[in-house]
Amino acid sequence: METEGEKDYKQLRDRLTAEQIFERIIVDADEEISRSPRELFFSALAAGFAITITVLLYVTVTTTTGKGSLLRAILYPLGFVYIIMGNYQLYTENTVPPVALIIERMASVPALLAMWVLILLGNLVGAAGGAAALAFGGVFSGAEQEMAISIASTGLKTGVIPLLFKGAFAGFIVAGVVWLDFSVRSSIARFALIYMAFLAIPLGNLYHVVVSSTEVMYLVFIGETTLVAGMVGFVLPVLVGNTLGGVVLVTITNYFQTPGYLEENPSRRLSVREWAASWNTGRNKQELFGER
Repeated sequence: METEGEKDYKQLRDRLTAEQIFERIIVDADEEISRSPRELFFSALAAGFAITITVLLYVTVTTTTGKGSLLRAILYPLGFVYIIMGNYQLYTENTVPPVALIIERMASVPALLAMWVLILLGNLVGAAGGAAALAFGGVFSGAEQEMAISIASTGLKTGVIPLLFKGAFAGFIVAGVVWLDFSVRSSIARFALIYMAFLAIPLGNLYHVVVSSTEVMYLVFIGETTLVAGMVGFVLPVLVGNTLGGVVLVTITNYFQTPGYLEENPSRRLSVREWAASWNTGRNKQELFGER
């Protein structure tokens, strides 16, 4: 039971506590994991296609300014701004909210995996559609096409371990943005947060799985590589790295610095059997938070 002084202190704070951020994440995740497969897939499809904006602008600006210029990265975040502010489903964003549900045993592991597969599939299909538009739509000039091949081929030539760690750092950035996004209170602050964070990916020569998929599919469509070589040698290590970076470096570590406010009522959680071997997407959120 909170004292009057504790209530007044919370009201005077300018920033949310870790517990308040975590509670917002739980409520949002409860809504997202309960959405229909059709909604999730087409939202993910739109997000995958929107990444084409990032690839297009990055290639175009790099062709103009050169690979060594800091300006090459200036428009890279715009695809991610479009996706996150538009509330589309991006795989790397979903390494935070639904995983928080799993940690608190409010949704099952199979339900999380099914959601991940559906969203990743939608992202990859959308990325392939965007890559096809770039490859066959006459979007790039000759010089831009050469630059696109050069940029995409860099990932293919990178070793698996570097790809894994570069992917992990990128996953850490994306998951960190998701966590911080629940603490900001204005659209301007959200835009600044997303833009500045995603600017770090090209500047740090890091890799995001959906961007990498778009680049690989572009190379496949123009005959520069095979689908298997691109997916296994480039996309898969980045995918694993993004997932580990988001789940381990952000979600789990932030969870352990958050008070266990749900432990006071274990009935709100799934049983171990439900949690491990059912398709249960969790309790209704009114049931979860109505008693608090």
